[in-house]
Amino acid sequence: MSTVTAPSGGAPGQPGGPGEAGGTGDIETSRRPRRTGGLREGRAAWVLALPFCLLFLFFTAWPVVQSLFMSFTDTRSRDLRTPFDVNVIGLDNYAKALSDPVFRKAALNTAYFVLIGMPLTLVVALAAAIALDKGITRFRSVFRLGFYMPVITSIVAVAVVWRFLLQDEFGLINTVLGWVGIDGPNWLGDPDWSMPGLILMAAWRNFGTAMIIFLAGLQGVPAQLHEAAAIDGAGAWQRFRHVTLPLLRPTLLFVSVTTAIGYLQFFEEPFVMTSGGPLNSTISLSMYTYKQFGFGNYGLASSMSYLIFVVIAIVTAIQFRLLRERS
Repeated sequence: MSTVTAPSGGAPGQPGGPGEAGGTGDIETSRRPRRTGGLREGRAAWVLALPFCLLFLFFTAWPVVQSLFMSFTDTRSRDLRTPFDVNVIGLDNYAKALSDPVFRKAALNTAYFVLIGMPLTLVVALAAAIALDKGITRFRSVFRLGFYMPVITSIVAVAVVWRFLLQDEFGLINTVLGWVGIDGPNWLGDPDWSMPGLILMAAWRNFGTAMIIFLAGLQGVPAQLHEAAAIDGAGAWQRFRHVTLPLLRPTLLFVSVTTAIGYLQFFEEPFVMTSGGPLNSTISLSMYTYKQFGFGNYGLASSMSYLIFVVIAIVTAIQFRLLRERS
C-alpha cells in the first residue's frame, strides 16, 4: 500500500497553515515596497518643488516681511546704504498716514471709485453675459471677442482713445450730448466730473473679464428649472430673480471679490489720464503710496501699503459674509 503524506504547510487555520504565519508574512512583505515607493515619490515631489520654494522665499516672502518691518521704521532713500542703521518708531508711520489730509482724500476717492465703479462694471458684465447666452445668436464669437478686447488692450492705447472721447469741446461724448441739447461737462478738467470719467473708462475696460465668468455661470444653470418656472407662470424677471441669481451666487461672489480687490488698488487710470488731478480729485491710495516711494519715504509708503491691505481684507470678509452660500 502507498502512504499519503500530509502537506508540510499544515491546514488552513492551524499552526503553520496559510491562514496564519505564512499569510501575515506575505502582507508585511507587500506593504514594505508601497511605503518605500511613497517615500521616493515624496522626495521627488520636494525636489521638483524646491526651485519654486526658493524663488518664493527669496523674492516674495522675504520682501513682504522686510516691508512689514520697514513700516515700523523711519527708513528713507538715504538709508539704503545702511539698511540696519534705522530707528524703530512703532506706529508713527501709520498715525502719520491716517492724519495726512491727502491720504484721506485718496481714501475717499478710492471708496467713491469702488462703490460706483464696481456695481456698474458687474451690471454691464452680467447684461452682456445674458445677451450672449440667450439674446445674441449670430456672430456670438465676434461679440465675445469684441467685449473682451479692452481687457487685453494696453492702458496707453485706452487712455489715448478716452482722452479724445472725454474732450471738453470736441470730444465724441459731449458731441453726442449736444445733439440732444445737453451741454457736456469738462470731464477731465472739472474736479466734480473727473472721477465719473475715470469710472466710465474703467467699467468699459474691465467688464469683459466679469462677463466671461458670468457667461460660464449662466451656462451652468439647468434649463429645466427655467422651464418649470415658466410652466408655473413666472415671467422673465421672476425667473431671473428667483432661479438664475440664487444659482449664480458663487459666481457673483468670485467676480465681486476680484473686482473689488482690483478697484481698491486702481492706479493706472488716474496715473495715465489725470496724474491725480485736478486738485487731487482722482488721486487713489495706490497712486499716493507710489508717490511716497518716489519721494523716498519708504517707511511711510510701506505703512500705507499695509493699510490698503487691511482695507482689502475687511472688504473681502464683508463680501464673503453677504454673498456666501447658505446651507
